[in-house]
Amino acid sequence: MNRQSFQQLTPQVADNERLREPQREAYAAIRDYFADAERHREAGVVLPVGCGKSGLITLAPFALTAQKVLVIAPGLRIASQLVRDFNPTDPGLFYRKCAVLPGPEYPEPAEIRGTKTNRSDLDAADVVITNIHQLQRDAAENRWLANLPKDYFDLILFDEGHHNVAESWDVLRRKFPAARIISVSATPTRSDGRLMSGEIVYTYPIYRAVQHGFVKHIKGLVLNPASLRYVRREDGQEVEVGLDEVRRLGEVDADFRRSIVSSKETLATIVDASITELRRLREITNDPRLKIISSALNMEHCKQIVKAYQERGQRADYIHSREDSKANDGVLAKLDRHELDVIVQVRMLGEGFDHPYLSVAAVFSIFASLSPFVQFVGRIMRVIKQDAPGDPLNYGSVVFHAGANTVRAWEDFKDFAEADQEWFKLLTEQVSVSDERQREVDPTDDMAGERDADPVRITEPGQVTLEELSLLSDDRLREALTLLSKHSGPAA
Repeated sequence: MNRQSFQQLTPQVADNERLREPQREAYAAIRDYFADAERHREAGVVLPVGCGKSGLITLAPFALTAQKVLVIAPGLRIASQLVRDFNPTDPGLFYRKCAVLPGPEYPEPAEIRGTKTNRSDLDAADVVITNIHQLQRDAAENRWLANLPKDYFDLILFDEGHHNVAESWDVLRRKFPAARIISVSATPTRSDGRLMSGEIVYTYPIYRAVQHGFVKHIKGLVLNPASLRYVRREDGQEVEVGLDEVRRLGEVDADFRRSIVSSKETLATIVDASITELRRLREITNDPRLKIISSALNMEHCKQIVKAYQERGQRADYIHSREDSKANDGVLAKLDRHELDVIVQVRMLGEGFDHPYLSVAAVFSIFASLSPFVQFVGRIMRVIKQDAPGDPLNYGSVVFHAGANTVRAWEDFKDFAEADQEWFKLLTEQVSVSDERQREVDPTDDMAGERDADPVRITEPGQVTLEELSLLSDDRLREALTLLSKHSGPAA
């Protein structure tokens, strides 16, 4: 059996300056919460992108002096990164990199991946890492779960824990009924508005992450048409409406929203504005590696957006779940080699994707709730220069159209960016679920094509102006400037 390293080894956490503030604080919050083991079984922690979520997962078992730990990731990419964080033979071992343990002894990891892992590997491990797909299906039908006793794990850690309300995750709860559960995520809700399970015991607000240089300083750029001409669906008449009506229609009419982001006329304005912003950021940073990430509605929309960028001289490509993995891997390789200016995707580059040179997010899709919007914007929030608040390289922009109702998502994002524990307590009491699901239309489905074939036809977008929206309030911006003035160089 394993050596129970999480009980026998003593980590350096509280005064460890190599750990980030949210990691130290969240560790203490987890330890204190589970001190009352009889009352508390599940807890949630919310950390923004770039604040050390993976590192916290390696620390949490020590806070509970766990015997054997199961770490669940939503996908293979994140699972592979967590294996490296726990692997004593990997140069990136978190415990060694951040001086958490002096060595040479470290917790022993094992990975469930296909048929390569034996039961003896799991028995010898302190922590078992896998992705949820390896454990899906009912416990009786899953050979890993069926062969493990119900007390095998005493702690389960869910990475990207906003997924943990799904049925596939509930299987694990039933299989290991006494195991304590910790969910760690950048957002507390799923795309359907459901809140991740467990009491949220710690959250690190985005505004603090911006102040300390853990994430980029993000602003919104909303495209406001002075007027817009479109053909009404109900009577086929072409009408012209002003900005206020464009915003109203975007709020109440789902077909209008989809037409805004998919019609050739308005799509071009988002493309042009995002290119202009990319050129501005490249000029002030003198770094040609900065890039645009775009969100699309479906595969055909991806191709339309890519073509629009290419017609303007940009190196653009897309990835999509309908493409084979080899094709997608080739596009991502070009991105890593800085051979692209723009990458377009449909919810493909989500949790765990790390390419800090994505600095402009161009919104061509519809976000019906906070969680998918935060996940998408999170792709441009990873800093290029670590712990350097105020550096021009650590700025990013989100470009969207006033008629797509993204302003509402932005306002929710602003509330979330400055959220404290009281805000999360209110969230647990009243979670609003949107009546419009974020969805992808299969372009090979003829019926879907007819149903979504631009039912509101935009004929003339009119003159468009750009309005800048801050993510943080004036008070938080002043706090950030005050903090910056105390540093003569990069933040410690």
